[in-house]
Amino acid sequence: MNRDQIEGGLRHLKGRGQTALGAVAGRARPQAEGAFNQVVGGAQYAYGRGRRVAEELTHDGAALAGEIEKRGRDAYARGVSAYGEARHRGRTALRRAESHPTETLLAVAGLAFVAGWLLKGRR
Repeated sequence: MNRDQIEGGLRHLKGRGQTALGAVAGRARPQAEGAFNQVVGGAQYAYGRGRRVAEELTHDGAALAGEIEKRGRDAYARGVSAYGEARHRGRTALRRAESHPTETLLAVAGLAFVAGWLLKGRR
């Protein structure tokens, strides 16, 4: 509860008391002032409640933004790591292919044959 909720609730209660006392005394002015205080107190209470909800939503939004940032940084770190690993493996494969050209040629020819055989289909 914030200050506006407390003050609004108290003013609403004060207005109810004024309205009741005005009715008992049979006087119109205290009744009208009481009704006014009830309405103003209710509005202030509603404003305070809305402000509290907005503050809670702001806090929740900040927490969600922090979690998103953390997960984004983790995903970026994993991506950088995967890129480094792929680059290392690619360089290793390239060095092996350059140092063993006959094996590389036979492997590529075998893969091409298998791919052609699989893609040929029946005719």
